[in-house]
Amino acid sequence: MSYKVVVSDTKVMHGETRAAVLDAVDATVETIAAKEPEAVARAVDGADALIVDAGTQVTAEVIEAADSLKVVGRAGIGMDNIAVRAAVAAGVTVVNVPDYSVEEVSTHTFALMLACLRRIPTFDRSVKRGEWKWAVGQPIRRLAGSTVGLVAFGKLASRFAAKLRGFDIDVIAYDPYAPEYRMGDLGVESVTLETLLGDSDIVSLHAPLTDETRGMIDADALDRMHDDALLVNTARGGLVDETALYDALISGDLGGAGLDVRKPEPPGDSPLHDLDSVVCSPHVAWYSEESRVELTQTVAEDVIRVLRGEQPENPIDPETGWF
Repeated sequence: MSYKVVVSDTKVMHGETRAAVLDAVDATVETIAAKEPEAVARAVDGADALIVDAGTQVTAEVIEAADSLKVVGRAGIGMDNIAVRAAVAAGVTVVNVPDYSVEEVSTHTFALMLACLRRIPTFDRSVKRGEWKWAVGQPIRRLAGSTVGLVAFGKLASRFAAKLRGFDIDVIAYDPYAPEYRMGDLGVESVTLETLLGDSDIVSLHAPLTDETRGMIDADALDRMHDDALLVNTARGGLVDETALYDALISGDLGGAGLDVRKPEPPGDSPLHDLDSVVCSPHVAWYSEESRVELTQTVAEDVIRVLRGEQPENPIDPETGWF
């Protein structure tokens, strides 16, 4: 039996691996550029499976329009772009890759933290202008002895916490869904969000984007943070109110920010880009050549399991909370 698989993801799915896996079930693969719901709904007409990245909107309307759809594969972790409840209600299985890029994202988070803390981009630009001035990066605080606060404590945050061990850093975390023993195993203290914001020298965001977390780092949250604190976001851009972030930075109420994710993406002409205190990367924390191959193989094999009537390894429960 031949299957039609629609793929709206050319960035993170490894082409040769995808072909090798899907060819095993005689799948016809159609790659589309569609991202908006109306275009996606048209593209999945007659499709058995849909594989998407974070930018493709799989709304309830898309699910309703796809009469033959059996499975949606999310090439990644976050599910905020997929109407999971509507899919499950329609008998469509949703799968993701829960271990995707844990090593890469935790490493990139560490890199952004250090780049902000040590003012690396500022020094780089200064030297390339022909200058040789240590003071252009003032003030710089010592990493050792600082407190890092993790907002959410899933696999990515846990791996980041493990990387912080050995740097003489106190690590605290806020996650209403994670058991305290999981934090304790890594020497991480469980605290309230208010305590985390008030006590942290560096706040690192690891939460998924949900109705509960959307815009959680707003003006009030930023006001609770130290004036020289750093904010690092490798989770979802929608967690942060960028207008409030800009205001906090230019008013001196925040020391700096490292941003890999934005709302929207790409962010366009943002005033944040004019600030030396902000270090940006283009939603690239996920990337390594190894992670692309692992991602593709994992999501494609799970999609095949569903098409064959087998139980997938990574099904999504519509009641799932934070990762």
